[in-house]
Amino acid sequence: MTNIIDARGLACPQPVINTKKALETIEEGVVTVVVDNVAARDNVRRFAESQGCTVTVEEKEGDYHLDIAKGFVCEIESRSEETRENDNIVVYINSNTMGAGDDELGRILMEAFLKTLIVAAPRPRKLIFANSGVKLAIEGSDVLEYITQMEKKGVEVLSCGTCLDFFRLKEKLRVGVLSNMYDIIESLMEADKVVSP
Repeated sequence: MTNIIDARGLACPQPVINTKKALETIEEGVVTVVVDNVAARDNVRRFAESQGCTVTVEEKEGDYHLDIAKGFVCEIESRSEETRENDNIVVYINSNTMGAGDDELGRILMEAFLKTLIVAAPRPRKLIFANSGVKLAIEGSDVLEYITQMEKKGVEVLSCGTCLDFFRLKEKLRVGVLSNMYDIIESLMEADKVVSP
């Protein structure tokens, strides 16, 4: 029997939380989650896949129906062994400048930090942007090229959706994915090391 979770109209990160609760109640089966926007669709899909579930998405009359299969032989591993070697480091950036004091100096330092991070070892698994830090991942950012290079090297790039909404920049996001507080908290709690410039 399929469990159906209607998460339409719910603010981030409630669709992910409801999905998590539904998956915890079953050992094996299918949970169908219905959402009404792209950000919720992507957040729920990403969460379910991180739990080893198989996800199929279908658009119906403007809504998204995600069929999440748990516990079957066909379930997929969310991360390869290659990715796991970098699981322990998360870089959390909550400002578009580095340090306190002069903003112009802070911008110079942040650019240098991100440029150097490309070649740093070990490479972080995730790069999380929150508050004014999301401005670094949008169209016109002076450091967009560096963040894009890190994503191409396998670093997962997450930007806080609430923050992008607050600054009215959601449509200008150019690298990584729109994330939510649940993803951010889970990433920080699971990290062996969190680096915040």
